[in-house]
Amino acid sequence: MEHSPDGTRFVLVAGTTATAEREGISAAGADPDLMTTTPAADSELLAYGRPVRTETVPVSPSGCPTPALVTRAVREVLGFEVTVVDGGLAEPTAAPTVTVGAGPGRDIAEQDPVPTAHGAFEAARQFGRKLPADELWLAETVPGGTTTALGVLRALGEDATVSSSLPENPVEQKERVVEAGLEASSLAPGDAAGQPKRAVRRMGDPVLATVAGLAAGAVETDTAVTLAGGTQQLTAAALVRHGGYEGRLGLATTTYVADDGTANLRASAAELDLDLTVTDPGFAGSDHVAMERFVAGEAKEGVGMGGALALADRAGVPMADVREQFAAVYDDLVDEVRVGGAP
Repeated sequence: MEHSPDGTRFVLVAGTTATAEREGISAAGADPDLMTTTPAADSELLAYGRPVRTETVPVSPSGCPTPALVTRAVREVLGFEVTVVDGGLAEPTAAPTVTVGAGPGRDIAEQDPVPTAHGAFEAARQFGRKLPADELWLAETVPGGTTTALGVLRALGEDATVSSSLPENPVEQKERVVEAGLEASSLAPGDAAGQPKRAVRRMGDPVLATVAGLAAGAVETDTAVTLAGGTQQLTAAALVRHGGYEGRLGLATTTYVADDGTANLRASAAELDLDLTVTDPGFAGSDHVAMERFVAGEAKEGVGMGGALALADRAGVPMADVREQFAAVYDDLVDEVRVGGAP
C-alpha cells in the first residue's frame, strides 16, 4: 500500500444493455446466458478480489479473463479507493453499490432503450458533485457497450468509430444495429447534437448515462476527471462535451485499444480535446495464458484497465510487478472458483 495515491477515487459504473444479447456483438462472457452477470461479477472482483454472489469469473468464449482482474491486481498494489455505482444492473451484485435510479437498458433497436437515462444522468451528476476526491477515475463494465457507444456517437453527429472485445471487430454488424436504432427512434445522424441526455436515452445504455452524469458533476466542482477505458469512455467524453463543458478532461486506455485500426481512438480523442494516456502492460513478453489472450486482441479494455495501468505507471510501479500480481490473482481464482460458468 506504500504506493497508494491519496485523494484518488476509482468509480466503476456497472450495468447492462439487451443489445449484448445479439449474437456476435460481445466477448464479455463464455456463455451468453452468463453475460448479464458479468457486470455484477466484475464489481465483486474489483471490490473483494473474488466473486461472491455471482460465483463465477467472467471469461470470453476462448478463455480470456475479464479485465477486472488487471484492475484488481493494480488495486492490490496501489490501494486506491473504489466506489461501485449501479448503472442498470440486470443481476444483483454483492459489491456495495450506489444507486442512481438506472434500470437495465433495452436493445437500441427499440424506440426508447434507456427510459431511465435522464434521471440517472441527473442523479449521477449530483453524486459526482459531492463525491469527496481530488481526482476521479471513472470506469465501466457493460457487455455490448461498444455498440451502444457507436449509436450515441452517431446520434450526436460524431464520426468516431468504436473498438471491440473481439479480435475481429464486427463493424458492419454494429453499423446495422445502429441504423435500426436510429430508424426506431426517428433520428438522423446528428439530430441529438448538443442534447446528450436525448442521445443516450434513444441510442445508448444506462452505463453511458451514468458515467457522463458523474463526469459532468465532478468537473462542475473542479474535480479532475479521467475516463478510464476505451471507445465507450470516449463516447462518455463526447456526451460531456455536447453538454457544454470545454475544460480539461482525461482519457486513459490500453495500447490494445489505441492500436486498434478499426477504432482510430487517437484521432477521435484529439477531436474532442481529451488528454490521452496510453499504457502498455507488456503482456506480449509473457507466456501466461491470461496475458496471451489480450495480446491476441481479445477484451482490450474494460473495468478501467487502462486507467489502473496509468495509475500504476504514474506511481512508478514497474509493469513487471503488475504482470506478476495479475498472474497471481488469476491463478488463485482458477484454483478456487468456477471460471466462465464451466464446472
